[in-house]
Amino acid sequence: MADHVNFLRKVPLFADLPLPDLVRLCGMVEEVHLPAGELLFVEGSLGQKAYVIREGQVEIYKTANGKQVQLAVRQPGDVIGEMALLVAAPRSASGRALTDSFLIALSAEQLNELLDTSPKAARTLLHTITSRLSSMEMLLRQNEKMAALGTFTAGIAHELNNPSSAVSRGVEQLGSVVDRFQRSQWAWMRLDISPEQASYLDEIRQRGRQQALSPGQLDLVTRGDQEADLEDWLDENKVEDAWELAPQLVNLGYDTAFLDELRERLPADGLPVFLHWIVDEATLFNLLHEIGQGATRMQEIIKALKSYAYLDQAPIQAVDIHEGLDNTLVILRHKLKQGVEIIREYDPQLPRIQAYGSELNQVWTNIIDNAVDAMEGKGRITLRTAYRDPWLVVEIEDNGPGILAEVQGKIFDPFFTTKPLGKGTGLGLNISYNIVHKHFGDITVDSRPGKTRFVIHLPVNFEEARVKSGASQPQSERS
Repeated sequence: MADHVNFLRKVPLFADLPLPDLVRLCGMVEEVHLPAGELLFVEGSLGQKAYVIREGQVEIYKTANGKQVQLAVRQPGDVIGEMALLVAAPRSASGRALTDSFLIALSAEQLNELLDTSPKAARTLLHTITSRLSSMEMLLRQNEKMAALGTFTAGIAHELNNPSSAVSRGVEQLGSVVDRFQRSQWAWMRLDISPEQASYLDEIRQRGRQQALSPGQLDLVTRGDQEADLEDWLDENKVEDAWELAPQLVNLGYDTAFLDELRERLPADGLPVFLHWIVDEATLFNLLHEIGQGATRMQEIIKALKSYAYLDQAPIQAVDIHEGLDNTLVILRHKLKQGVEIIREYDPQLPRIQAYGSELNQVWTNIIDNAVDAMEGKGRITLRTAYRDPWLVVEIEDNGPGILAEVQGKIFDPFFTTKPLGKGTGLGLNISYNIVHKHFGDITVDSRPGKTRFVIHLPVNFEEARVKSGASQPQSERS
Protein backbone atom coordinates (compact mmCIF):
# COMPACT_ATOMS: atom_id res chain seq x y z
CA MET A 1 0.00 0.00 0.00
CA ALA A 2 2.88 2.36 0.78
CA ASP A 3 4.03 2.05 -2.81
CA HIS A 4 0.57 3.11 -4.02
CA VAL A 5 0.56 6.12 -1.65
CA ASN A 6 3.99 7.30 -2.79
CA PHE A 7 3.06 6.84 -6.42
CA LEU A 8 -0.35 8.55 -6.28
CA ARG A 9 1.06 11.58 -4.40
CA LYS A 10 2.93 12.38 -7.64
CA VAL A 11 -0.20 12.13 -9.79
CA PRO A 12 -1.90 15.57 -10.16
CA LEU A 13 -5.36 14.11 -9.61
CA PHE A 14 -4.39 12.90 -6.11
CA ALA A 15 -1.71 15.43 -5.16
CA ASP A 16 -3.98 17.67 -3.07
CA LEU A 17 -5.79 14.85 -1.28
CA PRO A 18 -5.15 14.83 2.50
CA LEU A 19 -2.74 12.04 3.43
CA PRO A 20 -5.20 10.14 5.69
CA ASP A 21 -7.77 10.15 2.86
CA LEU A 22 -5.15 9.01 0.36
CA VAL A 23 -4.00 6.21 2.65
CA ARG A 24 -7.59 5.08 3.12
CA LEU A 25 -8.21 5.21 -0.65
CA CYS A 26 -5.09 3.15 -1.33
CA GLY A 27 -6.31 0.53 1.09
CA MET A 28 -9.40 -0.01 -1.03
CA VAL A 29 -8.09 0.17 -4.59
CA GLU A 30 -7.44 -2.87 -6.77
CA GLU A 31 -4.24 -3.58 -8.70
CA VAL A 32 -4.63 -4.86 -12.26
CA HIS A 33 -1.97 -6.63 -14.32
CA LEU A 34 -2.51 -6.32 -18.05
CA PRO A 35 -0.25 -8.35 -20.38
CA ALA A 36 0.77 -6.74 -23.66
CA GLY A 37 -2.01 -6.92 -26.26
CA GLU A 38 -4.80 -7.57 -23.75
CA LEU A 39 -7.91 -5.41 -23.71
CA LEU A 40 -8.66 -3.36 -20.61
CA PHE A 41 -12.09 -2.16 -21.70
CA VAL A 42 -14.09 -2.17 -24.92
CA GLU A 43 -15.95 0.63 -26.68
CA GLY A 44 -19.66 0.42 -25.99
CA SER A 45 -19.31 -1.54 -22.75
CA LEU A 46 -20.52 -0.18 -19.42
CA GLY A 47 -17.83 1.63 -17.46
CA GLN A 48 -17.43 0.30 -13.92
CA LYS A 49 -13.88 1.39 -13.08
CA ALA A 50 -11.34 4.09 -13.80
CA TYR A 51 -7.63 3.34 -13.89
CA VAL A 52 -4.30 4.97 -13.10
CA ILE A 53 -1.34 3.56 -15.04
CA ARG A 54 1.59 2.63 -12.75
CA GLU A 55 3.76 0.88 -15.31
CA GLY A 56 3.56 0.29 -19.05
CA GLN A 57 1.60 1.88 -21.90
CA VAL A 58 -2.09 1.65 -22.79
CA GLU A 59 -3.40 2.51 -26.26
CA ILE A 60 -6.78 4.23 -26.45
CA TYR A 61 -8.52 3.71 -29.80
CA LYS A 62 -11.93 4.02 -31.39
CA THR A 63 -13.44 2.07 -34.26
CA ALA A 64 -14.82 4.43 -36.87
CA ASN A 65 -16.00 3.60 -40.40
CA GLY A 66 -14.66 0.07 -39.98
CA LYS A 67 -11.14 1.21 -39.03
CA GLN A 68 -9.35 1.53 -35.71
CA VAL A 69 -8.34 5.13 -35.01
CA GLN A 70 -5.67 5.57 -32.35
CA LEU A 71 -6.68 8.44 -30.07
CA ALA A 72 -3.76 8.37 -27.65
CA VAL A 73 -1.11 6.28 -25.94
CA ARG A 74 -1.35 6.73 -22.16
CA GLN A 75 1.74 6.60 -19.97
CA PRO A 76 2.47 5.97 -16.24
CA GLY A 77 0.62 8.54 -14.11
CA ASP A 78 -2.23 8.97 -16.63
CA VAL A 79 -5.83 8.39 -15.56
CA ILE A 80 -8.01 6.52 -18.07
CA GLY A 81 -11.60 5.29 -18.27
CA GLU A 82 -12.94 7.99 -15.94
CA MET A 83 -15.42 9.56 -18.35
CA ALA A 84 -17.77 6.58 -18.56
CA LEU A 85 -18.02 6.54 -14.74
CA LEU A 86 -18.72 10.26 -14.41
CA VAL A 87 -21.51 10.37 -17.02
CA ALA A 88 -22.77 6.80 -16.42
CA ALA A 89 -22.52 6.07 -20.14
CA PRO A 90 -20.98 3.28 -22.22
CA ARG A 91 -17.29 3.50 -23.01
CA SER A 92 -16.61 5.89 -25.90
CA ALA A 93 -13.36 4.11 -26.83
CA SER A 94 -11.38 0.93 -26.18
CA GLY A 95 -8.18 0.47 -24.14
CA ARG A 96 -5.48 -2.09 -24.90
CA ALA A 97 -2.05 -2.68 -23.33
CA LEU A 98 0.82 -1.93 -25.69
CA THR A 99 3.33 -3.31 -23.18
CA ASP A 100 3.12 -5.38 -20.03
CA SER A 101 1.26 -2.97 -17.74
CA PHE A 102 0.22 -2.52 -14.11
CA LEU A 103 -2.72 -0.29 -13.22
CA ILE A 104 -4.57 0.90 -10.12
CA ALA A 105 -8.33 0.49 -10.47
CA LEU A 106 -10.88 2.82 -8.80
CA SER A 107 -14.58 2.12 -8.54
CA ALA A 108 -17.21 4.76 -9.30
CA GLU A 109 -17.79 5.27 -5.56
CA GLN A 110 -14.08 5.78 -4.88
CA LEU A 111 -13.75 8.24 -7.76
CA ASN A 112 -16.79 10.24 -6.61
CA GLU A 113 -15.45 10.36 -3.05
CA LEU A 114 -12.12 11.64 -4.36
CA LEU A 115 -13.82 14.44 -6.26
CA ASP A 116 -16.00 15.36 -3.28
CA THR A 117 -12.97 15.48 -0.98
CA SER A 118 -10.59 17.42 -3.23
CA PRO A 119 -11.76 20.45 -5.27
CA LYS A 120 -8.36 20.47 -6.97
CA ALA A 121 -8.90 16.90 -8.10
CA ALA A 122 -12.24 17.90 -9.58
CA ARG A 123 -10.64 20.80 -11.48
CA THR A 124 -7.79 18.58 -12.67
CA LEU A 125 -10.18 15.90 -13.92
CA LEU A 126 -12.37 18.50 -15.64
CA HIS A 127 -9.33 19.89 -17.46
CA THR A 128 -8.22 16.37 -18.43
CA ILE A 129 -11.64 15.41 -19.81
CA THR A 130 -12.03 18.67 -21.74
CA SER A 131 -8.59 18.30 -23.28
CA ARG A 132 -9.22 14.69 -24.24
CA LEU A 133 -12.61 15.42 -25.77
CA SER A 134 -11.08 18.17 -27.89
CA SER A 135 -8.25 15.89 -29.00
CA MET A 136 -10.58 13.00 -29.77
CA GLU A 137 -12.93 15.22 -31.76
CA MET A 138 -10.04 16.60 -33.81
CA LEU A 139 -8.76 13.11 -34.62
CA LEU A 140 -12.19 11.76 -35.46
CA ARG A 141 -13.05 14.77 -37.60
CA GLN A 142 -9.89 14.09 -39.56
CA ASN A 143 -10.89 10.43 -39.85
CA GLU A 144 -14.39 11.46 -40.94
CA LYS A 145 -12.88 13.65 -43.65
CA MET A 146 -10.67 10.80 -44.82
CA ALA A 147 -13.65 8.41 -44.82
CA ALA A 148 -15.70 10.95 -46.79
CA LEU A 149 -12.78 11.35 -49.19
CA GLY A 150 -12.68 7.56 -49.58
CA THR A 151 -16.41 7.46 -50.38
CA PHE A 152 -16.00 10.41 -52.72
CA THR A 153 -13.02 8.82 -54.51
CA ALA A 154 -14.73 5.44 -54.79
CA GLY A 155 -17.79 7.09 -56.29
CA ILE A 156 -15.81 9.03 -58.87
CA ALA A 157 -13.69 5.99 -59.75
CA HIS A 158 -16.82 3.89 -60.16
CA GLU A 159 -18.49 6.51 -62.35
CA LEU A 160 -15.40 6.96 -64.53
CA ASN A 161 -14.79 3.23 -64.91
CA ASN A 162 -17.61 2.49 -67.38
CA PRO A 163 -16.97 5.32 -69.87
CA SER A 164 -13.19 4.90 -69.66
CA SER A 165 -13.60 1.16 -70.31
CA ALA A 166 -15.76 1.95 -73.32
CA VAL A 167 -13.11 4.33 -74.69
CA SER A 168 -10.32 1.80 -74.08
CA ARG A 169 -12.31 -1.02 -75.64
CA GLY A 170 -13.19 1.13 -78.67
CA VAL A 171 -9.62 2.29 -79.23
CA GLU A 172 -8.39 -1.30 -78.94
CA GLN A 173 -10.82 -2.45 -81.63
CA LEU A 174 -10.45 0.59 -83.84
CA GLY A 175 -7.17 -0.41 -85.51
CA SER A 176 -8.39 -3.73 -86.86
CA VAL A 177 -11.75 -2.26 -87.93
CA VAL A 178 -10.08 0.62 -89.82
CA ASP A 179 -7.80 -1.84 -91.58
CA ARG A 180 -10.74 -4.05 -92.57
CA PHE A 181 -12.77 -1.05 -93.71
CA GLN A 182 -9.93 0.21 -95.90
CA ARG A 183 -9.70 -3.17 -97.62
CA SER A 184 -13.47 -3.23 -98.15
CA GLN A 185 -13.44 0.30 -99.50
CA TRP A 186 -10.59 -0.48 -101.89
CA ALA A 187 -12.48 -3.51 -103.21
CA TRP A 188 -15.60 -1.38 -103.62
CA MET A 189 -13.74 1.33 -105.56
CA ARG A 190 -12.58 -1.23 -108.14
CA LEU A 191 -16.19 -2.09 -109.08
CA ASP A 192 -17.86 -0.60 -112.11
CA ILE A 193 -20.73 1.36 -110.50
CA SER A 194 -22.98 3.72 -112.43
CA PRO A 195 -23.88 7.17 -111.02
CA GLU A 196 -27.46 6.00 -110.45
CA GLN A 197 -26.28 2.96 -108.53
CA ALA A 198 -23.85 5.08 -106.52
CA SER A 199 -26.65 7.50 -105.56
CA TYR A 200 -28.94 4.64 -104.57
CA LEU A 201 -26.22 2.99 -102.43
CA ASP A 202 -25.30 6.29 -100.78
CA GLU A 203 -28.89 6.65 -99.59
CA ILE A 204 -28.70 3.13 -98.14
CA ARG A 205 -25.43 3.98 -96.37
CA GLN A 206 -26.89 7.10 -94.78
CA ARG A 207 -30.00 5.22 -93.67
CA GLY A 208 -27.90 2.35 -92.33
CA ARG A 209 -25.65 4.71 -90.38
CA GLN A 210 -28.61 6.15 -88.49
CA GLN A 211 -30.06 2.69 -87.95
CA ALA A 212 -26.74 1.46 -86.54
CA LEU A 213 -26.84 4.09 -83.79
CA SER A 214 -30.37 3.14 -82.72
CA PRO A 215 -31.09 -0.46 -83.70
CA GLY A 216 -34.62 -1.71 -83.21
CA GLN A 217 -35.42 -3.45 -79.96
CA LEU A 218 -36.05 -7.07 -80.90
CA ASP A 219 -36.75 -9.93 -78.53
CA LEU A 220 -34.26 -12.79 -78.59
CA VAL A 221 -36.53 -15.15 -80.53
CA THR A 222 -37.35 -12.62 -83.27
CA ARG A 223 -33.71 -11.55 -83.58
CA GLY A 224 -32.59 -15.17 -83.75
CA ASP A 225 -35.10 -15.95 -86.52
CA GLN A 226 -34.07 -12.89 -88.55
CA GLU A 227 -30.35 -13.68 -88.24
CA ALA A 228 -30.96 -17.30 -89.30
CA ASP A 229 -32.96 -16.16 -92.37
CA LEU A 230 -30.25 -13.71 -93.40
CA GLU A 231 -27.46 -16.24 -92.86
CA ASP A 232 -29.27 -18.78 -95.05
CA TRP A 233 -29.80 -16.15 -97.77
CA LEU A 234 -26.11 -15.11 -97.68
CA ASP A 235 -24.94 -18.73 -97.89
CA GLU A 236 -27.20 -19.37 -100.87
CA ASN A 237 -25.80 -16.32 -102.62
CA LYS A 238 -22.16 -17.32 -101.95
CA VAL A 239 -21.43 -14.38 -99.60
CA GLU A 240 -18.46 -15.20 -97.34
CA ASP A 241 -18.57 -14.86 -93.55
CA ALA A 242 -22.36 -15.12 -93.52
CA TRP A 243 -22.46 -16.01 -89.82
CA GLU A 244 -20.56 -12.80 -89.00
CA LEU A 245 -22.45 -10.50 -91.36
CA ALA A 246 -25.98 -11.64 -90.46
CA PRO A 247 -26.19 -10.11 -86.92
CA GLN A 248 -24.75 -6.81 -88.21
CA LEU A 249 -27.24 -6.68 -91.08
CA VAL A 250 -30.10 -7.23 -88.64
CA ASN A 251 -28.83 -4.23 -86.66
CA LEU A 252 -28.89 -2.19 -89.87
CA GLY A 253 -32.54 -3.15 -90.42
CA TYR A 254 -31.92 -5.39 -93.46
CA ASP A 255 -34.11 -8.38 -94.32
CA THR A 256 -34.10 -10.94 -97.16
CA ALA A 257 -36.52 -8.86 -99.29
CA PHE A 258 -34.15 -5.89 -99.10
CA LEU A 259 -31.18 -8.10 -100.00
CA ASP A 260 -33.12 -9.38 -103.03
CA GLU A 261 -33.55 -5.75 -104.15
CA LEU A 262 -29.83 -5.06 -103.66
CA ARG A 263 -28.90 -8.12 -105.70
CA GLU A 264 -31.04 -6.93 -108.58
CA ARG A 265 -29.59 -3.38 -108.60
CA LEU A 266 -25.88 -4.22 -108.16
CA PRO A 267 -23.35 -5.78 -110.53
CA ALA A 268 -23.05 -9.56 -110.13
CA ASP A 269 -19.85 -9.28 -108.12
CA GLY A 270 -20.93 -6.15 -106.24
CA LEU A 271 -23.25 -7.56 -103.56
CA PRO A 272 -20.65 -9.32 -101.33
CA VAL A 273 -18.28 -6.34 -101.60
CA PHE A 274 -21.01 -3.81 -100.72
CA LEU A 275 -22.30 -5.84 -97.78
CA HIS A 276 -18.81 -6.17 -96.25
CA TRP A 277 -18.16 -2.48 -96.86
CA ILE A 278 -21.44 -1.29 -95.33
CA VAL A 279 -21.01 -3.52 -92.28
CA ASP A 280 -17.39 -2.42 -91.75
CA GLU A 281 -18.37 1.23 -92.12
CA ALA A 282 -21.24 0.85 -89.62
CA THR A 283 -18.90 -0.90 -87.17
CA LEU A 284 -16.34 1.89 -87.54
CA PHE A 285 -18.99 4.54 -87.08
CA ASN A 286 -20.37 2.75 -84.02
CA LEU A 287 -16.93 2.54 -82.42
CA LEU A 288 -16.28 6.24 -83.00
CA HIS A 289 -19.70 7.06 -81.54
CA GLU A 290 -19.03 4.84 -78.50
CA ILE A 291 -15.64 6.46 -77.93
CA GLY A 292 -17.21 9.90 -78.26
CA GLN A 293 -19.97 9.03 -75.80
CA GLY A 294 -17.44 7.71 -73.30
CA ALA A 295 -15.29 10.83 -73.57
CA THR A 296 -18.36 13.08 -73.21
CA ARG A 297 -19.51 11.17 -70.14
CA MET A 298 -16.07 11.54 -68.54
CA GLN A 299 -16.15 15.26 -69.27
CA GLU A 300 -19.56 15.52 -67.59
CA ILE A 301 -18.31 13.69 -64.49
CA ILE A 302 -15.18 15.84 -64.25
CA LYS A 303 -17.31 18.97 -64.65
CA ALA A 304 -19.60 17.77 -61.86
CA LEU A 305 -16.57 17.00 -59.71
CA LYS A 306 -15.08 20.47 -60.20
CA SER A 307 -18.41 22.08 -59.47
CA TYR A 308 -19.01 19.85 -56.43
CA ALA A 309 -15.66 20.83 -54.92
CA TYR A 310 -15.79 24.41 -56.27
CA LEU A 311 -12.21 24.04 -57.50
CA ASP A 312 -10.39 27.23 -58.52
CA GLN A 313 -13.10 29.42 -57.00
CA ALA A 314 -13.28 31.80 -54.06
CA PRO A 315 -14.41 30.35 -50.68
CA ILE A 316 -17.68 32.30 -50.88
CA GLN A 317 -19.48 32.54 -54.21
CA ALA A 318 -22.92 32.65 -55.77
CA VAL A 319 -24.19 29.09 -55.38
CA ASP A 320 -26.85 27.28 -57.39
CA ILE A 321 -28.35 24.88 -54.83
CA HIS A 322 -29.92 22.69 -57.52
CA GLU A 323 -26.55 22.25 -59.20
CA GLY A 324 -24.99 21.31 -55.86
CA LEU A 325 -27.69 18.73 -55.14
CA ASP A 326 -27.38 17.23 -58.63
CA ASN A 327 -23.59 17.08 -58.43
CA THR A 328 -23.89 15.34 -55.07
CA LEU A 329 -26.13 12.73 -56.69
CA VAL A 330 -23.44 12.17 -59.35
CA ILE A 331 -20.84 11.62 -56.63
CA LEU A 332 -23.12 9.14 -54.82
CA ARG A 333 -24.55 7.47 -57.94
CA HIS A 334 -22.67 4.22 -57.28
CA LYS A 335 -24.65 3.86 -54.03
CA LEU A 336 -27.95 5.18 -55.35
CA LYS A 337 -28.31 3.08 -58.50
CA GLN A 338 -28.57 -0.18 -56.55
CA GLY A 339 -32.18 0.56 -55.67
CA VAL A 340 -32.75 4.17 -54.58
CA GLU A 341 -35.32 6.25 -56.45
CA ILE A 342 -34.60 9.99 -56.52
CA ILE A 343 -37.51 12.43 -56.79
CA ARG A 344 -36.71 16.09 -57.47
CA GLU A 345 -39.28 18.72 -56.50
CA TYR A 346 -37.26 21.82 -57.34
CA ASP A 347 -38.55 25.37 -57.23
CA PRO A 348 -37.80 26.70 -60.76
CA GLN A 349 -37.54 30.27 -59.40
CA LEU A 350 -35.00 29.42 -56.72
CA PRO A 351 -32.40 32.23 -56.47
CA ARG A 352 -28.67 31.73 -56.11
CA ILE A 353 -27.26 32.43 -52.67
CA GLN A 354 -23.92 33.59 -51.31
CA ALA A 355 -22.37 30.58 -49.57
CA TYR A 356 -19.41 28.27 -49.07
CA GLY A 357 -20.45 26.02 -51.95
CA SER A 358 -18.22 22.99 -51.28
CA GLU A 359 -19.24 22.94 -47.61
CA LEU A 360 -22.94 22.95 -48.45
CA ASN A 361 -22.30 20.03 -50.80
CA GLN A 362 -20.79 18.23 -47.81
CA VAL A 363 -24.10 18.77 -45.98
CA TRP A 364 -26.09 17.24 -48.86
CA THR A 365 -23.62 14.35 -49.07
CA ASN A 366 -23.81 13.54 -45.34
CA ILE A 367 -27.60 13.58 -45.21
CA ILE A 368 -28.20 11.66 -48.45
CA ASP A 369 -25.49 9.11 -47.61
CA ASN A 370 -27.05 8.55 -44.17
CA ALA A 371 -30.46 8.09 -45.78
CA VAL A 372 -29.11 5.45 -48.18
CA ASP A 373 -27.48 3.60 -45.27
CA ALA A 374 -30.68 3.78 -43.20
CA MET A 375 -32.73 2.35 -46.10
CA GLU A 376 -30.05 -0.30 -46.71
CA GLY A 377 -29.69 0.86 -50.30
CA LYS A 378 -33.35 0.51 -51.33
CA GLY A 379 -36.05 3.14 -51.07
CA ARG A 380 -37.01 6.65 -52.12
CA ILE A 381 -35.33 9.99 -51.47
CA THR A 382 -37.17 13.24 -52.25
CA LEU A 383 -35.29 16.51 -52.70
CA ARG A 384 -37.38 19.69 -52.38
CA THR A 385 -36.41 23.33 -52.64
CA ALA A 386 -38.39 26.52 -52.08
CA TYR A 387 -37.83 30.25 -51.68
CA ARG A 388 -39.54 31.74 -48.63
CA ASP A 389 -38.14 35.24 -48.32
CA PRO A 390 -35.58 35.77 -46.80
CA TRP A 391 -34.88 32.03 -46.63
CA LEU A 392 -34.00 29.40 -49.15
CA VAL A 393 -35.35 26.05 -47.90
CA VAL A 394 -34.00 22.60 -48.78
CA GLU A 395 -35.78 19.43 -47.68
CA ILE A 396 -34.25 15.97 -47.93
CA GLU A 397 -36.77 13.25 -47.19
CA ASP A 398 -36.47 9.46 -47.22
CA ASN A 399 -38.93 6.63 -46.63
CA GLY A 400 -36.59 4.60 -44.42
CA PRO A 401 -37.24 3.17 -40.95
CA GLY A 402 -37.00 6.56 -39.22
CA ILE A 403 -35.17 7.81 -36.13
CA LEU A 404 -36.45 7.00 -32.65
CA ALA A 405 -38.25 9.98 -31.10
CA GLU A 406 -36.18 9.82 -27.92
CA VAL A 407 -32.89 10.33 -29.79
CA GLN A 408 -33.94 12.89 -32.40
CA GLY A 409 -32.78 15.70 -30.11
CA LYS A 410 -29.28 14.22 -29.97
CA ILE A 411 -28.50 13.45 -33.59
CA PHE A 412 -26.60 16.71 -34.16
CA ASP A 413 -24.47 16.21 -31.03
CA PRO A 414 -20.81 15.26 -31.57
CA PHE A 415 -20.06 11.52 -31.29
CA PHE A 416 -23.75 10.55 -31.25
CA THR A 417 -24.68 7.99 -33.88
CA THR A 418 -27.54 5.59 -34.50
CA LYS A 419 -25.32 3.39 -36.65
CA PRO A 420 -23.93 0.10 -35.30
CA LEU A 421 -20.74 0.27 -33.25
CA GLY A 422 -17.75 1.02 -35.44
CA LYS A 423 -19.82 2.10 -38.49
CA GLY A 424 -19.59 5.83 -37.90
CA THR A 425 -17.92 8.53 -35.86
CA GLY A 426 -21.10 10.36 -34.89
CA LEU A 427 -19.67 13.53 -36.47
CA GLY A 428 -21.30 13.62 -39.92
CA LEU A 429 -24.51 15.36 -38.83
CA ASN A 430 -22.61 17.46 -36.28
CA ILE A 431 -20.39 18.71 -39.10
CA SER A 432 -23.51 19.40 -41.19
CA TYR A 433 -25.08 21.30 -38.29
CA ASN A 434 -21.99 23.46 -37.91
CA ILE A 435 -21.78 24.20 -41.63
CA VAL A 436 -25.43 25.29 -41.78
CA HIS A 437 -25.01 27.51 -38.71
CA LYS A 438 -21.80 28.90 -40.18
CA HIS A 439 -24.14 30.21 -42.92
CA PHE A 440 -26.43 31.69 -40.21
CA GLY A 441 -29.07 29.14 -41.14
CA ASP A 442 -30.83 26.32 -39.33
CA ILE A 443 -31.27 22.58 -39.73
CA THR A 444 -34.00 20.46 -38.16
CA VAL A 445 -35.24 16.90 -38.44
CA ASP A 446 -38.67 15.33 -38.21
CA SER A 447 -38.86 11.56 -38.30
CA ARG A 448 -41.22 8.64 -37.96
CA PRO A 449 -41.23 5.18 -39.56
CA GLY A 450 -41.47 5.60 -43.32
CA LYS A 451 -40.63 9.31 -43.32
CA THR A 452 -37.52 11.13 -42.18
CA ARG A 453 -37.20 14.73 -43.31
CA PHE A 454 -34.27 17.09 -42.80
CA VAL A 455 -35.15 20.76 -43.35
CA ILE A 456 -32.37 23.27 -43.95
CA HIS A 457 -33.00 27.03 -43.93
CA LEU A 458 -30.30 29.19 -45.53
CA PRO A 459 -30.33 32.98 -45.84
CA VAL A 460 -30.30 34.22 -49.41
CA ASN A 461 -28.17 37.20 -48.39
CA PHE A 462 -25.19 35.86 -46.43
CA GLU A 463 -23.74 39.27 -45.50
CA GLU A 464 -27.08 40.66 -44.36
CA ALA A 465 -27.62 37.59 -42.16
CA ARG A 466 -24.13 37.97 -40.70
CA VAL A 467 -24.72 41.64 -39.85
CA LYS A 468 -28.09 40.88 -38.27
CA SER A 469 -26.49 38.20 -36.12
CA GLY A 470 -23.88 40.67 -34.90
CA ALA A 471 -21.14 38.17 -35.71
CA SER A 472 -17.81 39.27 -37.10
CA GLN A 473 -16.95 35.65 -37.84
CA PRO A 474 -19.05 32.60 -38.72
CA GLN A 475 -21.00 31.15 -35.80
CA SER A 476 -19.20 28.76 -33.44
CA GLU A 477 -19.55 25.03 -33.76
CA ARG A 478 -21.92 22.93 -31.75
CA SER A 479 -20.13 20.81 -29.16
